[in-house]
Amino acid sequence: MPESSRAEGVTPLLPKTAVLPLLGEIIPLGNIYKPSEKIILEIMQLVQLKRIIISIILLGLAGGVAFFAVSETKAFVAKRESALNEKIGLLTVQVASLQTAVQKLSGESVETALSLKELQNRKEAIAKSQDELLTGAVANITPSVVSIVVSKDVPKLEVEYVNPFGDDPFFRNFNYQVPVYRQKGTVNQKVGAGTGFIVSPDGYILTNRHVVSDPNATYTALLSDGTQKNGRVIFRDSEHDLAVVKIEGGPFKPSPLGNSGSLKLGQTVVAVGNALGEYNNSVSVGIISGLNRTIEAGSGQSRETLAGVIQTDAAINPGNSGGPLITTTGEVIGVNVATVIGSSNISFSIPINTAKSLVNTYIR
Repeated sequence: MPESSRAEGVTPLLPKTAVLPLLGEIIPLGNIYKPSEKIILEIMQLVQLKRIIISIILLGLAGGVAFFAVSETKAFVAKRESALNEKIGLLTVQVASLQTAVQKLSGESVETALSLKELQNRKEAIAKSQDELLTGAVANITPSVVSIVVSKDVPKLEVEYVNPFGDDPFFRNFNYQVPVYRQKGTVNQKVGAGTGFIVSPDGYILTNRHVVSDPNATYTALLSDGTQKNGRVIFRDSEHDLAVVKIEGGPFKPSPLGNSGSLKLGQTVVAVGNALGEYNNSVSVGIISGLNRTIEAGSGQSRETLAGVIQTDAAINPGNSGGPLITTTGEVIGVNVATVIGSSNISFSIPINTAKSLVNTYIR
């Protein structure tokens, strides 16, 4: 291209000479460009520097990432460690609780064995104590218990053999005779027996009315030491089947009267009496089976209704009527009155609280 046309309206890209500040050397442009070794070296150094800078940046980034990762890892590990420590703490508490429970169970096993042994010892002691209580109660009451013998004048009969046909000549020679009973006066004879117990030192005895019901009979009190005393009936109470008999002499040992109002079902009681009219101070043990019963007592045409009586399974045999029903402490809480014939130990006693009013009224 002509030089004049190139100068018109066109700005040359570079002057004929230019300064390359990066390379630090002025090179004529009209000549063919050829980098020197120094330039190549500087370019290589520059590239190397760029790589180093990039490496440093990458390392920084990698370090930051690593630091973040390590921090997160540490936080995660710390969190997991805290959770594990918490679980370990809970397990430690549970193990300690189990150990305590095992020790407690072991201790309880030993204590249970000791308790069973102690319970057995206590049962034996209670049984022994109950036996001692019963024997003590019986020993305390028996001096106050009397047998009441009922006697009466009854016809004295003799047997005679006579010919039933009299002086008939036809039968006279057959020597045919039959026995005939004829009265030859009277004889005082035992017709019944019962029991009573002394309630005052001067010889007042409490018993059942039906034991001393016959006004024509005589009554003898047989004391525990074998002494016999004639008895005089002071009062008969038909409503409650109670009576008071007086013997002379003394002082006598009175029976301790308890409180029948405090009785409980299942409570141990003892019946003392003249069993079957033959065996003085017979003893039978039972419990309170019922309270405030109403019964009809008697035999044949003579029957009476008794209300508020005590039911017991202690055996009350014929002859025990009028005897005391006592507690294990020896206190009288009832007057034995009746038994159900043919039953298995169903007997009844009049509460002593009912009898106390009678005692307080007629015993001076």
